[in-house]
Amino acid sequence: MQTTLQPVLILLAAAVLVVAVCRLLRLPPLLGYLIVGVAIGPHALGWIRDSEEVRHLAEIGVVFLMFSIGLEFSLPKLVTMRRIVFGLGAAQVILTLAIVLAVALGLGIAWQAGVVLGGALALSSTAILAKLLAERYELNSPHGRQIMGILLFQDLAVVPLLILIPALAAGPDDLAMNIGYALLKAAVVLTVLLFLGQRLMRNWFHLVARQKSSELFVLNVLLITLGVAFITEMAGLSLALGAFVAGVLISETEYRYQVEEDIKPFRDILLGLFFVTVGMLLDVRVVVENGWPSVLLIALVVLKTLLIFGLSRLFGSDSDVALRTGLALGACGEFGFVLLSNAYNLGLVQPQILQPVLAAMVLSMLIAPFIIERSEHIVQRWSSTAWMSRALHLTNIAAQSMVADQHVVICGYGRSGQNLSRLLERERIPFIALDIDPQRIKEAAAAGESAVFGDAGRREVLVAAGLLRAKAVVITYSDTASALKILAQVRELRPGLPVIVRTLDDTDIDRLKAAGAAEVVAEIMEGSLMLASTTLMLLGTPLNRVLRRIRETRAHRYSLFRGFYRGMTDEAEGADEMQPRLHSVMVPQDAAAIGKSLSDLDLASLHVEVTAVRRRNVRTVTPAPDTRIEEGDVIVLLGVEEDLAAAEMKLMQG
Repeated sequence: MQTTLQPVLILLAAAVLVVAVCRLLRLPPLLGYLIVGVAIGPHALGWIRDSEEVRHLAEIGVVFLMFSIGLEFSLPKLVTMRRIVFGLGAAQVILTLAIVLAVALGLGIAWQAGVVLGGALALSSTAILAKLLAERYELNSPHGRQIMGILLFQDLAVVPLLILIPALAAGPDDLAMNIGYALLKAAVVLTVLLFLGQRLMRNWFHLVARQKSSELFVLNVLLITLGVAFITEMAGLSLALGAFVAGVLISETEYRYQVEEDIKPFRDILLGLFFVTVGMLLDVRVVVENGWPSVLLIALVVLKTLLIFGLSRLFGSDSDVALRTGLALGACGEFGFVLLSNAYNLGLVQPQILQPVLAAMVLSMLIAPFIIERSEHIVQRWSSTAWMSRALHLTNIAAQSMVADQHVVICGYGRSGQNLSRLLERERIPFIALDIDPQRIKEAAAAGESAVFGDAGRREVLVAAGLLRAKAVVITYSDTASALKILAQVRELRPGLPVIVRTLDDTDIDRLKAAGAAEVVAEIMEGSLMLASTTLMLLGTPLNRVLRRIRETRAHRYSLFRGFYRGMTDEAEGADEMQPRLHSVMVPQDAAAIGKSLSDLDLASLHVEVTAVRRRNVRTVTPAPDTRIEEGDVIVLLGVEEDLAAAEMKLMQG
């Protein structure tokens, strides 16, 4: 006897098992959900049937996905990346759609279905690519910016496609009128919601937040999300479009990050259910019995890769950047399933067409992480400029370290590395810092600090940083595997060079000492040591020069250590947004601050402190209040994120 609870338990058990395996294999969980759907769906084991109730729940998952995209929508970001987004991104989507439409017409498929297939196949996975790029610290690299810019346009392109699909399904009669009417309705509804809803949303959230109830806040988020989605559905548009609008409205308020955190559990669970239902549509026999999915998969990945490579080159990118971008975006994405699911439910795409396309899309997403993992080797082999870029990168590091002698090589320029560099600077000890976080290096280099982008675990990078002339190496981040790799390189190139290693606790001290570390600083042990040092100081115990520096730093309320340049890794680790941070701002031509003194600007009223000014490569620490700002100055600000944004706006606009 089958109860209502039985299919739910089957779904949960299968999802937990497969997603856990995906986590172990470092694959995106959504691939696990797709596999679960394929396995337990009506075309395989048949444990769960494709019912109307399951489809409704899956549609709610799409609603939360679109809501999340709306939350991340940023008009300033669009303006900043407009050339990539509306140039390269638009060209990629339009050309892919046109090519697929032409092929569909050649195969005798209706043009309406060809448009849907073209739109679905033009899209790539924001969820997979954003995660992989963040893990590889490539979000701010040249190819990372191109990939994210194209993905941003693809996400925006889903909105008109969601409007277009119901109009296409209405039939060939008066098609132009149906499309025009759909676009007119969308324009009216969006205008009313965006213009009238903006002020109402902010005031309403203020009212709810003042009640200081997390339960009420979450209920309110659910009400807004589903309520706006319901309004757009009643207007003849889609639920997903309304959810996107709700996200955009909330993204303009100060509650955006709290909302994003609160809806995450609902979004992930319901979105997982959506991908399960997509997997249930796939008939494994189609994949096994004929070769169409394999042919489509190869054609799809090769076509998109070559198309994006060519477009990127036309937009002025080097061949290595263009090839990395094409390889990353060759696979399909989650929004393609959203479009195909809508089109299938409306009868636009027939099962005999849907099955091979769906199989190719699923397979492309399965291989996407492996393609990106091997992309560096592919680029190094096929791109003529890759070797030149690598040589130029090493030359830049060597140029920074050329004048350095008997210096310290700092591996990792996070908070610990930055604090160490400031003490070395006080003692006039030269150093060069290596870090693989481009955002952090950009901020530090703009402020005139000796920090360069480079992987300290690579032999050629250490040599370029002047390892053969260095006096010491300090590994400032707690990663035993990486530290052992660096120690092996140092032991081979400079036996006897002292290496100081930071580690979390005393677990790996013996391994690191055996690998050649001169000293291993364990954080937990150092905490106890500092407590003892403070006690001894209060008891009048004599101190050496290092302890005097520590006492001076405490006497000045740790002003030397206050703030640090925030990088992507800090955000990934959940750094406190209310913690003071350093931020470098370059003063461009026509900025409001030019000609004004620091006292005139009065940034202290915004709770922001100016810690340094860099002018013509000369860095002044703690500048005087009468220092006047000039064009090209780099001003280093200290404050929390919200105050820094206000201070930067004051510098630019007055």
